This record gives sequence, structure tokens and C-alpha cells, in this order.
Amino acid sequence: MTTSRIETIAAHDGQEFAGTLVLPGGGRGPGVVLLQEIFGVNDFLLAKAASLAELGYVVLCPDVFWRVEPGTALAHDEAGLQQGFSLVGRYMEGVPEATKVADLLAAEQHLRALPEVVGGVAAMGYCLGGLLAYLIAVNGSPDACVSYYGSGIADRLDDAERIICPTLFHFGGRDPYIAREQIDRVDRAFAGRDDVRVRIEPEAGHAFENLLAPAFADPAAAARSWPVTSEFLANHLGR
Repeated sequence: MTTSRIETIAAHDGQEFAGTLVLPGGGRGPGVVLLQEIFGVNDFLLAKAASLAELGYVVLCPDVFWRVEPGTALAHDEAGLQQGFSLVGRYMEGVPEATKVADLLAAEQHLRALPEVVGGVAAMGYCLGGLLAYLIAVNGSPDACVSYYGSGIADRLDDAERIICPTLFHFGGRDPYIAREQIDRVDRAFAGRDDVRVRIEPEAGHAFENLLAPAFADPAAAARSWPVTSEFLANHLGR
């Protein structure tokens, strides 16, 4: 049975922020920093953390929005979507890039230092979190990275060569928020890298793995993508 607790993470500027830690039944394992969609650390993210913990991982879900709206956990409805768009705008535009990166690396380092973490640590995220996982891979030292439909990655490919860890990208071929041309640019940026895979679900849209969001869920695509992620993590985190 998985268990959870709230961790206090030290930021670089002397402040602190929260992260939800989900532990596997055995109490120990490799680590995964799991990064939120625009809805915050909500039921979807915690369900994914539980699924990862059931596979044997120690999972940390940091409160990414803590500098603009701490404790965000939005519903998957139109009101939640609009509030999420507003929050992500405030976060991306109002929090300096260096500060965002420092917070992400603080979460990675906090997880890696926990006594329950044995083995490697991966960065993984959905939507906004897909971009943030990419930023950890660029600026930090994760042992693996999984990025689900990360908006904005195509505009940050000048940093692609700084990623030295195995990386798995998932995209939907019919994503209204990420044009196919952007996905193709990501694919070209990592051409020739045997340790990087850009995987496309041709008929899926955005957030296809979020089965709690009726406007986005694609159960068939999710059923195909999740085993790929599970195998990738097992291969690169030593489980």
C-alpha cells in the first residue's frame, strides 16, 4: 500500500515550499519528480504519483505554483481550465526564469537526498510539467526525463544539446496547443540520439493521458503511452 506525506523544500532564496511525497509499499525505491499540469497538484497528478509508487518509485510532486498561488488543485472543468490558464500566465511571466529553474532543481535535489530514495531520479511531467521536466533535464542532473506534451519546448531547442540523460517525449498528433510543426522540430533536434525518443500518438490531442479530464482524455492513447513510460523508467532507473 502506498503512503504519502508533505515535504518542505528549501528554495534558493531562503523561502520554503511544499511537495507531496508518495511512497511505495516497500518504502524505498528510485525517485521521480512529478510535475503538474496547469491544474496544480490535483487528483490527476496524485493518481499518477500513486500509479508510479505502485511500480516501486518514490514520487515527489512539488507545488510549482507556490510563488503565485500556493496549494493550487483545480477541478477539470471549464472554470478550472480558465483559472489554470490565468495561473500559468502569472507563473511563466511573473516568476523569473532563473527562479523557476532554481525551484525545480531544489525539488530534484530534495528528492535525491531523501533516505527512501535508492537508485536514480527521473524528472517527469504533463503539459506545463512536460516543459518543466525538460528544464530539469537541461539544467539539472536527472537520470532520465519523461515529458508529456510539453508546451514551449520547441522554442527552447537551443538548449537541447545540454540534455545528457535518456529522454522520452510524448505528443499528440492532433494537439491544438502544440502544432505538428513544433513536434517535428523537437524530433529533428534529437535526431541521431539513440537515448532520446519522440513518440507521437497520431490521433490524440492534448493531455490525452488525463482520464479525469473529459475534454481531453483519450483512453486508447493513454493505454498505449503508459506502458511505454513504465518500461522506459524501469530501464533507466534500475527497477
